[in-house]
Amino acid sequence: MSLNLLNRALDAELQRLADEGRAKAPERVIDAVIPAEGERGPRYRLRGSDQTYLRMNANSYLSLSMHPAVIAAADEATHRFGAGPGAVRFIDGTFEAHVELEREIAAFVGRPAARSFNSAYTTNLGVALALHTKQTYWIGDELNHNCIIRAMRIAGVPSAQRAVYRHNNMEELKAAIEAVPEGMDRVIVIFDGVFSMRGDHAPIDQINAVLAPHRERFREGLITVVDDSHGVGAFGATGRGTEEIVGAQADIFVGTFGKAFGVNGGFVASSNAVVEAVRQKADTTIYTNPLGVPDCAAALTAVRVAASAEGQARLAHLHARVGQLRAGLQTLGLESIPGRHPVVPLMVRDTQKTRDIVRGFFENGVLVVGLNYPVVPQGDQTIRFQVNAAHTEADIAEVLRVLQAIV
Repeated sequence: MSLNLLNRALDAELQRLADEGRAKAPERVIDAVIPAEGERGPRYRLRGSDQTYLRMNANSYLSLSMHPAVIAAADEATHRFGAGPGAVRFIDGTFEAHVELEREIAAFVGRPAARSFNSAYTTNLGVALALHTKQTYWIGDELNHNCIIRAMRIAGVPSAQRAVYRHNNMEELKAAIEAVPEGMDRVIVIFDGVFSMRGDHAPIDQINAVLAPHRERFREGLITVVDDSHGVGAFGATGRGTEEIVGAQADIFVGTFGKAFGVNGGFVASSNAVVEAVRQKADTTIYTNPLGVPDCAAALTAVRVAASAEGQARLAHLHARVGQLRAGLQTLGLESIPGRHPVVPLMVRDTQKTRDIVRGFFENGVLVVGLNYPVVPQGDQTIRFQVNAAHTEADIAEVLRVLQAIV
């Protein structure tokens, strides 16, 4: 067979990943969702097992994926317009739901315009493709998400035109901006809003203060980009994300519908000129089908729920459960990273112990994720808990009881 040699080479690569501890575990398959009952939130069943599990590893922070209105909106849109768009956006693949969703999410994050994508990952790729020129310099936080790093590479940013500062280190950011070489017309400072492995957030107010003396220095601007995929909908007093927490805005906002809003898709929100440039230049929206109308309808409804009184009640409950979990970790004398986001890290700092804790939780009916090197830096091995609005007080108490028993 023509694949024999390639298969052999790939098998060797995969074995090296396993030997280095970098291989992904076999995927578990969820085959049933058991609705909340009494003091217990929803439980999940895995294929091949009769046990049910409490999920502490889901991004659906507001627990909207099973919301009746969200499901009904997707169902109605499917019957009206079909399951798929049938074309890319510029070849009559734009439906009313795309336009409504973009108008609604732009208003939610306080921007004039927005453009939806299939994911926040492809959004970041598209933004980089739209903004990068031969005279553009990029500066990023060392803990930026993989999609930001890939975006720079796909956009063809050479190593001489990018710099990295230590995580949230404003002195290093200051040094990086001061060291931008002559001849750069445009500088882009890009960072996560909430850092998904840690649950801490970017100090956008401090970043803006560092950059303020340099705002007029570059012919085509000094621009900030925040990817607040984990923040939007779930963070801040009204769920407007990191910007609400710190009281300051970035110039360009990237987010997702796939976390707090519980559905699919990503978006960029900014000025009309930025969004139109993305529409014209971003390959990851030009040459691929957009979100289907059912996805748009579900996302639109989820955003409206999040902005409603019901959404605010879910958010308040979510924040209370985050506080409960953090207080429990402190009572147990365990190390975490300070923060208010639903990502709550337990710092284990040992690979084997991290694996043992994940296994212990699994054996006790709780799904958590362990983060080991190279996903996180060596020495930062972590159990990442993710709290959502469907978790009850009894659920978090159960997690803490199991944790006390296995650490």
